[in-house]
Amino acid sequence: MSDTSGGAYFYLDDQDRVVLADSTQTIVRVGHYQDEKGQWSFKLEDSWDVSEIAPNDCMDWGNWFPKGECDPITAVMPDSKGLIWWVTRYGRVGTLNPDNGKVKGIKLDNEEIQNGFSVDQNAVYIVSDHATYSMKASSDGTPETIWRETYDRGSARKVGSINQGSGTTPTLIGDKYITVTDNADERINLLVYRRESDFAGDRLICTVPLFTAGQSSTDNSMVGYGRSIIIENNFGYTNAMEHKNWDAIKGGISRIDIREDESGCDVIWNSPEKAPSVVPKMSSANGLVYFYTFEPQKNSENVAWYLMALDAETGETRFKIRTGSGQQFDNNWAPISIGPDGTAYVGTLNGILAIWDNNKQSPEG
Repeated sequence: MSDTSGGAYFYLDDQDRVVLADSTQTIVRVGHYQDEKGQWSFKLEDSWDVSEIAPNDCMDWGNWFPKGECDPITAVMPDSKGLIWWVTRYGRVGTLNPDNGKVKGIKLDNEEIQNGFSVDQNAVYIVSDHATYSMKASSDGTPETIWRETYDRGSARKVGSINQGSGTTPTLIGDKYITVTDNADERINLLVYRRESDFAGDRLICTVPLFTAGQSSTDNSMVGYGRSIIIENNFGYTNAMEHKNWDAIKGGISRIDIREDESGCDVIWNSPEKAPSVVPKMSSANGLVYFYTFEPQKNSENVAWYLMALDAETGETRFKIRTGSGQQFDNNWAPISIGPDGTAYVGTLNGILAIWDNNKQSPEG
């Protein structure tokens, strides 16, 4: 519950195949197929061992007393040229060429990477527990730094964070901006940068303090749309297996807009709603931002869980739909996903939930 390696961050490729790094430092590509009887199955299509660069002497059922280095892979993502990029918990960054199996990598000394990363047509954007990076691959696939921006990592890891650093996967906004948070003491800050490779000058557009002093932390990426950024406060939440004190979750959701002249950013609204661990999503079609929240129940340690929507323009709570109560309905850092038919999906300890409008059929037909 305090380590994102072993498949937490994976992706679907252009053929809807799962690409992930497993716990043996192997990047795998898995397809899914339906037979003549309609039965579905998975098939391992490709696998690449990258342990020659990402050390794999890790403790497991067959290796109780490791003597070497263990640096598990945190996340994988493709770039615009077809390389598969990967990062490790202890600061390694590498590429895999799926056409020939060639692996290249570098190490960010004394830095950890516990978040996913983001990609556009020009670069790969990675946040460590010290800095935000823009990178590209050299002609032989070796990662190279285009720019690096350090941030305030604070003095300790906060409750609601995995390590002492930013908890956010970088969010790319349009073709110009990138946003992450820092881990400053008292109140974390939203940081917005210009991300162009050839930009000359101060990349930092704004630093915006978030939420309440001493109760400010986030471990999820933000929603970015237009010039707006919407972010939730995860302070006080641990995980679904361990969390007991629901009063410790102070909550808060904010919208911050980048000024058109890029002279700074402004807080547009603050909501008191509590979204302890979900990765939120916005529907541009209806202007709603979807979160997963809870409410205490009388005479019980359990809480009831709800799919919640806020109006992106005003921050007003539009609705809450109860999904269930107790630990099994805790989403434990999973995202909300919105299907093409408007169905909302939420991962929980109980499985995947699907929530749809009353005036249409269920996803099963």
